[in-house]
Amino acid sequence: MVEDKVLIAKAFEAQEKSYSPYSKFKVGAALLGKNGKIYLGCNIENAAYTPTNCAERTAFFKAVSEGQMAFEAIAIVGSPGETEKGEGDYCAPCGVCRQVMAEFCDTKNFRILLAKSETDYKAFSLEELLPLSFTKDDLR
Repeated sequence: MVEDKVLIAKAFEAQEKSYSPYSKFKVGAALLGKNGKIYLGCNIENAAYTPTNCAERTAFFKAVSEGQMAFEAIAIVGSPGETEKGEGDYCAPCGVCRQVMAEFCDTKNFRILLAKSETDYKAFSLEELLPLSFTKDDLR
């Protein structure tokens, strides 16, 4: 099992690659697959705004495109500009990202770590952040 602090450190590494020239809000995510591999994602903005992609979805789409579709946890960090670790706030995933998580994760057991630093973070289940989610089970 990958320690939380390792996953969070990887999210900060991903945050450094953020392409956010418009909002100046840099987000990084580190997604832990059940295969033990960590997939990194950053937010990627676009001048037309709607083609922008969140860090969480970047990580998920990367993993799925490589054949991984089972996940244990994700660490998310985000802050404006050059905010130092520990100085920002907890960066929760948007509703679209939560819905993508629900497509691939067990809502009761998938862990979401929202971090200011490797030691200052909060952990939630996906079910806590997306109650009454709409999943593939609803289509049966």
